[in-house]
Amino acid sequence: MKCIINRRAQFSASHCYWLPELSESANAERFGPCAKAPGHGHNYVLFVSMEGDLDEYGMVLNLSEVKQVIKGEITSQLDFSHLNDVWPEFQHTLPTTEYLAKVIWDRLAPHLPVVKIQLFEHPELWAEYLGDAMEAYLTISTHFSAAHRLALPHLSYEKNCEIYGKCARPNGHGHNYHLEITVKGSIDPRTGMLVDLAQLQSVIDETVVEPFDHTFLNKDIPYFAEVVPTAENIAIHIRDLLQPPIHNLGASLYKVKLIESPNNSAEVYAPVIPGEEGVVEQPLPELATV
Repeated sequence: MKCIINRRAQFSASHCYWLPELSESANAERFGPCAKAPGHGHNYVLFVSMEGDLDEYGMVLNLSEVKQVIKGEITSQLDFSHLNDVWPEFQHTLPTTEYLAKVIWDRLAPHLPVVKIQLFEHPELWAEYLGDAMEAYLTISTHFSAAHRLALPHLSYEKNCEIYGKCARPNGHGHNYHLEITVKGSIDPRTGMLVDLAQLQSVIDETVVEPFDHTFLNKDIPYFAEVVPTAENIAIHIRDLLQPPIHNLGASLYKVKLIESPNNSAEVYAPVIPGEEGVVEQPLPELATV
C-alpha cells in the first residue's frame, strides 16, 4: 500500500538577487530591495514529501535515517550560509525560493523517494516543486477585512435564516479574510524566478486587496449585488479577476484559497487559458508533518 510521509526541517540563510551583466540601477529596478548588497536573510522551513510502500514495521522509511539524509545533503550545508556562494547551482541561476526548492529536490532525489518539496521563505511566501523539469509553484499569502450578508433577495428573512443561519441577519457581519494565491510557471534559468514577485504582489493588491478591503461586499462590490458572497463565491470571483493579469505576467494562476475563519475555507482551481492546453491540472498533495 502506497503512503506519503512528510518530514520538516529548517535552516537560516541569506541571499542576494544580483546579475553582474546588469548595471546597479538595472538590478535595483529588476529586484528592488533584494538587490541590496550583501543581501538579506530568512528562516527557511522545508517540507520533504516521500512516497513508498509500508514495510513490515508499518513504515515507509525510517524517519531517523530520513532526518540524517536531509541534514547531510541540505540543512548542514545551507544553515547560516550565503546561498549565492554555497552551491554551484547558484553561480548561474539566482537562489530564489522556487529555484532553491528545485535544487533541494535534485540533491535529495538520489537518496529519498521524493514526490514534493515545499519551501517557506516566510509565512507569506512559499514554493512547491514536484519534479517536473523547471516548472514550479509559488504562493503568496495576504489578507483583507470585509463584511457580508448571506441572503437571497427573493426569499423571506425566515427562509434565508433557515438556509444561512446567523449569516442572514440584516446588518451583516465581518471577517478577517486570509487569501492564498498560487501561480505556476517555468523557472527562468538566469533569474531563478517563475514570475516577477513584485509585479505579482502588485496585481494581487490592486485587483483584490485594495478594492475588497474594509468594504461591505454586498453593497460595495458590484458582482455581489446579485451573487451571494459566500466564501466559495468570493474565491471564484477572485480567481476570475486574477487569472487574466497573472497570465499577462507570463505565469498561470493555479489556485485561490480563501480562509474565512479558522473553521471555514474554500479553494478553487483556475481553468486553463487557451495557449496553456498542454498544462495538466492536478491538485497539489496536502502535507501532514510527521
